[in-house]
Amino acid sequence: MSPRTSTPHEVVERVLELSRADGCVVIAEEHSSANLRWARNALTTNGVTRGRTLTVIATVDGAEGTAAGVVSRSAVTEEDLEPLVRAAEAAARGAGPAEDAQPLVTGVPQSPGFTEPPAETSSAVFADFAPALGESFARARSGGRELYGFARHEMVSTYLGTSTGLRLRHDQPTGTLELNAKSPDGTRSAWAGRSTRDFTDVDPLAVDEELAARLGWAKRRVELPAGRYETLLPPTAVADLLIYQLWSSSGRDAAEGRTVFSRPGGGTRVGDRLARLPLTLRSDPGEPGLECAPFVVAHSSGGDLSVFDNGLPAHPTEWIGEGVLRHLTTTRHSARLTGLPVAPALDNLILTGGEDRSLQEMVAGTERGLLLTCLWYIREVDPATLLLTGLTRDGVYLVENGEVTAEVNNFRFNESPVDLLGRATEAGRTERTLPREWSDWFTRAAMPALRVPDFNMSSVSRGV
Repeated sequence: MSPRTSTPHEVVERVLELSRADGCVVIAEEHSSANLRWARNALTTNGVTRGRTLTVIATVDGAEGTAAGVVSRSAVTEEDLEPLVRAAEAAARGAGPAEDAQPLVTGVPQSPGFTEPPAETSSAVFADFAPALGESFARARSGGRELYGFARHEMVSTYLGTSTGLRLRHDQPTGTLELNAKSPDGTRSAWAGRSTRDFTDVDPLAVDEELAARLGWAKRRVELPAGRYETLLPPTAVADLLIYQLWSSSGRDAAEGRTVFSRPGGGTRVGDRLARLPLTLRSDPGEPGLECAPFVVAHSSGGDLSVFDNGLPAHPTEWIGEGVLRHLTTTRHSARLTGLPVAPALDNLILTGGEDRSLQEMVAGTERGLLLTCLWYIREVDPATLLLTGLTRDGVYLVENGEVTAEVNNFRFNESPVDLLGRATEAGRTERTLPREWSDWFTRAAMPALRVPDFNMSSVSRGV
């Protein structure tokens, strides 16, 4: 039995047979990926990868409580399985009682296809995309611009089995396109990104057309000082900010008075109004085009994630409903500590409730303001207010009387996404988007553009 000849479900079953612990969780993940890279209107590299990782979680009951030991390995063979199981059991016996200990999850029906081979991707995923990309190279060349970027598609098949009888499986495709257009002298740059499940819905010619327009806007340049500006945040920038907000929405941390979601005097701000607009921020494992795992997969415990919750069903959750904070992220353990409902974090995020208006229509309705392309290098300044800082990148544009009239310099910003939701005066049409900053960790998002009347550009940045 090896990664090449055994199926993941066989590995899961073998590990459970070998276990001598009081409880055992096995997570087997099969990875495959395909990628294309290009520079100066020509492909440079392409490749395909395969791999397997195996995580064994052993739980041991004791007089003082239950301990857990976790060991993960890649490229595991049959000979490696028993040593891996024994290492997890030894780690559990050497650990103290786990604070987040709960009974392992039971009663979840077996997933369809649990005993079937894993799903895989290959270079065939680019069958229609690659020729269109070649056409965009030719068009960019004739238009006097250079295209740089990459396209990546990954498939991860996760098999989760437990000593309590769970047998769950989820196949997760993830595709990303990032495309930069530059002027030949390198003085102008524009970026666009796309998230996709299979590249059948990505049109590189349309993306190139968008980038060509942005490079055209940048032919005129205006220097502006730091200050507060009416600003249009495109969906990608909104996603980057709200993903950070989701990652910071621990129910336990809020209840302990350590975050922007803590209520002065004790408790959490669940039930408080955060946005003046009727915006709803939610996650849903079944969201069309943004599907994600419908159960918890936890390789470690920490924050609002617990290895004891592996296999726990993940349901559609409203984090903010029509402007009001509804839920914070919790495990079963932290939910009991705080009195909040169980609400595991999910791997997608959707903001709705805006008007049916495109970003272009919002630009047309702007007397004077800034239009951003994307944000990057986002870092936390103050967890008590969720104040973030970061930089604009690849194009900040001046809008005057409903038209883009020039590119302006880049800025450093200081803003809290929670405050932004409260100050936003307009939200546009929700659309699938690729976060720029978090594209290596979180790709499944749908956001509208937001109009913020006083976005804080705290200083001028000379970055591109």
